[in-house]
Amino acid sequence: MTKSEDRPLRIINSVAPIRVCDNGGWTDTWFAGHGRIFNIGVYPYVEVQIEVYPREAMADRVILHAENYGHRYAVSPNHERHEWIQHPLLEAAIDYMGVPPELAVQISVFSEAPAGCSTGTSAAVSVALLGALDQLTPGRLTPLEIAYAAHRIETKILGQQSGIQDQLCAAFGGVNFIEMFNYPFAAVSPINIPNPDWWELERRLALIFLGRSHSSSAVHETVIHGLEDAGPDCPQLEALRKTAAASRDAVYAGDFCALGRAMIENTEAQRALHPTLVSAEAQQVIDIAKEYGALGWKVNGAGGEGGSLTLLCGSSMSARRAMLRAIEETNPLFQNIPIYLSRFGLRVWSRDADHEA
Repeated sequence: MTKSEDRPLRIINSVAPIRVCDNGGWTDTWFAGHGRIFNIGVYPYVEVQIEVYPREAMADRVILHAENYGHRYAVSPNHERHEWIQHPLLEAAIDYMGVPPELAVQISVFSEAPAGCSTGTSAAVSVALLGALDQLTPGRLTPLEIAYAAHRIETKILGQQSGIQDQLCAAFGGVNFIEMFNYPFAAVSPINIPNPDWWELERRLALIFLGRSHSSSAVHETVIHGLEDAGPDCPQLEALRKTAAASRDAVYAGDFCALGRAMIENTEAQRALHPTLVSAEAQQVIDIAKEYGALGWKVNGAGGEGGSLTLLCGSSMSARRAMLRAIEETNPLFQNIPIYLSRFGLRVWSRDADHEA
């Protein structure tokens, strides 16, 4: 902890959006080899703040505050792999970037999106944290490089399964068509549409959290093993890739019915990979959405237990509100998470402490 008379030299802030409606997901992976993905960056975003002090101002060089969990503790950046206990992703990111030896920092990380929401929150956390830490040197990485560094930490350092789309969405924001030409290398094409279409898309989208953290269960390992054996051009992966291009074309045309169909086709393609990828709770929400005239629904992420769905509503605002009430009344765990389209991806800025009151 700092002494009461010590003030930070500067404060670094960064934010990165989460991701919804990832049509074409599963094709941005090592076993797919190549893929096409459509996704939408949205707020609530992940927030990271770093208070920068002279080294002598703090007994511990790095204090990490994971606000969502109420955890505050010292970590030791040393650029070497060691046992990361409390928050491996955060601690590995700090190790990866390092902190200049003449500085000490207090790092706060916060997200309004529930943990395990299947909206790429962990990727957004990693991107926002890496972007903020990069300013300590100061700043040398592009958003694309930060996205790949975040992906490298998850896959190479922590040994986790991860596609590349979540990190790219967090870095670039907006509505995107991503073409992965050779894993993990991809081209990100922003989908720029007139403001009325942007506002209408934002108004029609809804994010429903199913009340339980997404679990990457043995089902996912079974699916991965099956897709690995089938090869990158198998019909299951091709069906998913097609929904991404269909989504892109629908958004450019302002055709929300076509976008809804692509979302449904993607969810059914997920179900074809394994029936439990569309859980009973997700199906319950889908059935309610149908009753209220929703145009589409997408089980976010890989699917399975817990997590969330993206819903695309019809034109009636009243029907949308009634649908959301019905969903939340059906199960006390179901929660509507207000979202807004993110025109920007990773944003990083800093202020000298002298400018603060």
